[in-house]
Amino acid sequence: MKSLYLKFRSALLWAVSGLHFFVLCSLLVALGMVVDPRKNDRPQRIFFRNILRLAGVRFEVRRSPGFDPARTSLFVCNHVNIFDPFVIYSAIPQFVRGFELASHFKIPVYGWMMGRFGKNVPVPDENDRSRAGLEEMMRKAKQSFDSGTSLIAFAEGSRTRDGHMKSFQKGTFRLAIKFGVPIVPMSIVGSYDFHRTGDWMLNPGTITVYLHDTIETLGMSKEQVEELRDRVHAIVEAPVEEHIARQPKVSLENRSAAT
Repeated sequence: MKSLYLKFRSALLWAVSGLHFFVLCSLLVALGMVVDPRKNDRPQRIFFRNILRLAGVRFEVRRSPGFDPARTSLFVCNHVNIFDPFVIYSAIPQFVRGFELASHFKIPVYGWMMGRFGKNVPVPDENDRSRAGLEEMMRKAKQSFDSGTSLIAFAEGSRTRDGHMKSFQKGTFRLAIKFGVPIVPMSIVGSYDFHRTGDWMLNPGTITVYLHDTIETLGMSKEQVEELRDRVHAIVEAPVEEHIARQPKVSLENRSAAT
């Protein structure tokens, strides 16, 4: 009976949050045609937060004392599911955009939105990483930082399939050191319990975002890329693994089998 209820609940939440997304997103796209994205940042933030509410998520943000909300930064976090953009935008208290695969900009409607809302940085697809494409990515990333726009990076490169984090790729950290941009490690905890990639169920739960201490990169050398990567990975991973360790063992086994 409980299983039937959860399935009905999930279907209802998808319908309600999906309808909200398409209606409000259309209005924001129309607004974006005539208004600078920075000037309608507040309604976008409210819209993203409402998506989480309508999907049945309880949401909280925990900021470390060393996190500087005023600094233009490179936020590095774990990648969980399709709700990550809504979670991130609801948690970061400043104008922020992200790195997006170049092929995503070619997707009808979605790609136009990514370009129109400005400062999203195209990343060359894995099968098309030419020198020119990488230089273009670096140029646009620098433009974003210079204009006061923070960026978010999923350094794993893909979503988790078992709740645990994968290794971080080096590119994000090379970029941070090259431009001397501070890094903010960011942990998304509880989102895997709420929704797993490859499954349609939306389970009751709480998503907690940890905004860790800001890490300075100015003065670091390229020889310190791996050290910086491993340091940030450890910080982001700690609350994720602590959360997993608190879950009943049978729950984790069921998740792995379903995945």
